[in-house]
Amino acid sequence: MIKYDYGNSDYTIAGSDNGLNISEAFVTYKDRIAEIITDLNKRKDKPGQFLQWMNLGYSEETVWYVKEFAALVENRFDNILVLGIGGSALGGIAITEALLKPYWNFLSKEQRNGLPKIFFLDNIDPDSISGLLDILDLKKTLVNVITKSGDTTETMAQFMIVKDRLEQVLGDNYRRNIVATTDKRTGILRQIAEQEGYKTFVVPDDVGGRFSVFSAVGLLPLALVGIDIDEIINGIKDMDLALKNTDINQNIAAQNALIHYLLDVRKGKNISVMMPYSSKLRYFSDWYAHLWAESLGKQYDNDNNVVNVGSTPIKALGVTDQYSQLQLYNEGPNNKIITFIRVENFDTVVEIPKIFEYTGIGYLGGKTINDLMNAEADSTKVSLTDYKRPSVTVTLPKIDGYHVAQLMYMFEVQTAIAGALYNIDTFNQPGVEQAKNYTYALMGRAGYEDSAQNFRSKISV
Repeated sequence: MIKYDYGNSDYTIAGSDNGLNISEAFVTYKDRIAEIITDLNKRKDKPGQFLQWMNLGYSEETVWYVKEFAALVENRFDNILVLGIGGSALGGIAITEALLKPYWNFLSKEQRNGLPKIFFLDNIDPDSISGLLDILDLKKTLVNVITKSGDTTETMAQFMIVKDRLEQVLGDNYRRNIVATTDKRTGILRQIAEQEGYKTFVVPDDVGGRFSVFSAVGLLPLALVGIDIDEIINGIKDMDLALKNTDINQNIAAQNALIHYLLDVRKGKNISVMMPYSSKLRYFSDWYAHLWAESLGKQYDNDNNVVNVGSTPIKALGVTDQYSQLQLYNEGPNNKIITFIRVENFDTVVEIPKIFEYTGIGYLGGKTINDLMNAEADSTKVSLTDYKRPSVTVTLPKIDGYHVAQLMYMFEVQTAIAGALYNIDTFNQPGVEQAKNYTYALMGRAGYEDSAQNFRSKISV
């Protein structure tokens, strides 16, 4: 299992002004945490609670259908192109970057064991879209379009462009190159898929996009490039079992949720920095930022009081961002909690050759890059304590499907617990919906004329 260390957030290290008396906090909040965990697990099977993501590790039918389809299309395609935005893409990006060989799309087919390259088109930048479509052989590309609602403006605009190009190069056979992941019953993409005969997978009811990575949304792209999704499911199950424990002293997601919450509301640490010391986990920070920000940034609490809560997530990468952000973290405003992600065993060991021994860098010879990475991480962590800056550390034994799944599921549960502590609706996103409505209006969608008028009145001011 992954490990969690909160010691550097305790007042004995971070100081009484910036740290917590964590043992006392665990005692004070013991009953509240037990109540939250019990309530989440009690409500997870009820419709309308948006907690079905807690059951995704047990969806054997979805896993079976995904594996069956991946076997069916094996060796048929050179490329997988995923069309999606936000939760429809970020989880898949994070896991493929973590588990595939580095620079996967640059490797030869033999080096990829015959498996396809994978591309995520997660934005609507026209240069990126045209640039990618210009280099892909669409005849040999399987397109996975993902949107729960079926009418996400950005994703469907991408899809309309790609579908048109597929039709140009494949004629009526273009349908074989499309698979849609969407709502089981309703929505425009569901309607189109049934009319045109696309293969489809389901985004389950009561699973929000940012919690959907372990549904077909994430599992299908992973399976198509040969990632062992059984290993991922096993990681979720084991972590889910551990996080059902209502004792805060035994539940790492509850501990981290409470520490982040208390450091925010009591100590003013309203910025949450995610800093993995592994390039493979670089995009885990992007996924986390989406999960944390959209879930916890809320204007109203559950009693309809204006609260404007939520800590701001910041992504960083060790060692890279020691040279761009650490100065701020150490000497700037003391308003952050830093989460380090460490890896005990990297896939490879790279030795530093014993050369230039007559110079000031000779001391590096004979050591490994692994040693240097760990020294940098330890040094950053300790330097923060010198400046009384709180931090926590999550450690993975290695980067594999089992432990990456544990990591992501832990942060999903942590987010749900934190939302309950803030007394807000963790699973809605009204601030995002308002911007969507304005976009619909500006693009001329029927039914949004009032939004268009409202927008024009405000933009003129």
